[in-house]
Amino acid sequence: MADVLSQSQIDALLNSFSSEGTKALDEIEEQASEKKIKTYDFKMPKKFTKEQLKVIDGIFENYSRVLSSYLTGLLRVYCKVEVLQIEEQLYYEFNNALPDYVMMAMVNMGITDDDVLETNCILQLSNPIAYTMMDRLMGGAGSYTDQNRDFTEIEVGLMSNVLKKMAHLLKEPWGNYIDVNPVLTTIETNSRVVQSISPDEVVIIVMLEMEIKDVKNTVSICIPALGLESIMSKFGDKWARTTKKLDPKRENERRVSLMDAIKDSELQIDAILCDTTLDLYDVLTLQPGDVIPLNVPIDSNITVKIGNNIWFDGKLGIKSNKKAVKIDNIYKELR
Repeated sequence: MADVLSQSQIDALLNSFSSEGTKALDEIEEQASEKKIKTYDFKMPKKFTKEQLKVIDGIFENYSRVLSSYLTGLLRVYCKVEVLQIEEQLYYEFNNALPDYVMMAMVNMGITDDDVLETNCILQLSNPIAYTMMDRLMGGAGSYTDQNRDFTEIEVGLMSNVLKKMAHLLKEPWGNYIDVNPVLTTIETNSRVVQSISPDEVVIIVMLEMEIKDVKNTVSICIPALGLESIMSKFGDKWARTTKKLDPKRENERRVSLMDAIKDSELQIDAILCDTTLDLYDVLTLQPGDVIPLNVPIDSNITVKIGNNIWFDGKLGIKSNKKAVKIDNIYKELR
């Protein structure tokens, strides 16, 4: 005869099933919470495919490199720019996320093709980036203090030339696909009064992460979707193209411009005759006329260092009654 379970055994069995089920549900919820879930609005399907966004990403990767070189030469500190993300959203969502006072440049892409809609985009600098640039341009160390105020006319005037150049630098990356001539039209410092784009209009937001010295924040580029669609319709078979043969004349102009930006940079150069060691007592008791023996011949070459690296060696001499070094050898490999 089969064994019959008592009531206590039945209760224990049900409790074990209940605890295991609860544990399994907790594990499922925990796994779901770890995944980043993004809501999708089926009433407003995305206008751009992943392939199209990849093309846009490639364009602004090139822009990031050009912008990084320009700012490094302008501010005389290392600047790093890279694409952080590209997303499609409504303009009012972008605008509502901005503070009241912000540096925004209205840029006309300057496309003369009759089949392309007139496209005006917005180049927006975050306040930490804007104030860091201004501090550096006015001779400061490039520090930033959080300030909640409108920009002055002097500050706007100071940044206008920088924003003009940042707008013009869009020409080269876009030039691989379509002829553009970006021009800065106006600068706005109040995000709430900008009405160049309808609040319900779909836009593409390109977020660039910019690092200037110790300050890291974002630069946003807002492009209306309708204008961008008409631009990309002219790409044709260029969508699949990732590189373009560089124009030698344009490449030479870029090199000359880069050299002009960095040629006035200051470097510390040390001419070292010899390294020697003295006791502290000998150093403290040195008097005029004392002789310190060196372990090198008087006619030997001295070492010329730039920073911490040995670049040259040469002869020590005098030119125009000043100590001078005549370069003899150039070291191809830095030590």
